[in-house]
Amino acid sequence: MDDLADLAVPGRVIAVRVTPRAARNQVTPALLEDGSTGLRVSTTTVPEDGKANAAVIKLIAKALGIAKSRLTLLRGETGRDKLFRID
Repeated sequence: MDDLADLAVPGRVIAVRVTPRAARNQVTPALLEDGSTGLRVSTTTVPEDGKANAAVIKLIAKALGIAKSRLTLLRGETGRDKLFRID
């Protein structure tokens, strides 16, 4: 997993594309169409009852070097494309 600590700026909104049921857990930076940086997250967890969202939050927090409680899901609770804010 890449060290993405430079993205851990309070107030920053990060776009995330999630792939559930992947072969392995992985967080990689991704360049978005508008030129900003987002994340691509693969998780082995199944997308049911919020399990995948919890796994994604855990993976992103670890990659950014912040506490899970500092991540707030703004949009995309049931979709693959999500927006997180760092508090």
